[in-house]
Amino acid sequence: MIVEQILNDKGRSVVTLKADTTLKEAAQLLDDRKIGAVVALDADERIIGVLSERDVVRQVARLGAPALDMPVGSAMTRAVVTVAPSTAIDEALQTMTDRRIRHLPVVHNERLTGVISIGDLVKWKIAETEAEANAMKSYLSAQF
Repeated sequence: MIVEQILNDKGRSVVTLKADTTLKEAAQLLDDRKIGAVVALDADERIIGVLSERDVVRQVARLGAPALDMPVGSAMTRAVVTVAPSTAIDEALQTMTDRRIRHLPVVHNERLTGVISIGDLVKWKIAETEAEANAMKSYLSAQF
């Protein structure tokens, strides 16, 4: 199974913002959309960072309420880890585990085509495991 299959199932809609958006605006966007991270794009629509709830909390912990007026570009993670649509789900899970991240932008030809979360991958793995178990039960009941 590959990442593209998850995107085909969940959709490719991605919430993005610009780096000059304030943390307060970004936090409101995260809350409104009920998401845990948002991708920051430059003027050419290329990924320049990812802002997660964790990034917002860190800045507020360090600076207090004034942090909410700072730009996303000052708080976001700039070393963005991405995957291709053809990446195996197990490989994406391993990347997320190794890097301790919960969201992975999916990039094809240097363009953002979707975002997958750890929840998306776990949901897919559970469904896959259940399907395998059901197939095994069917096989065994047919044999005996």
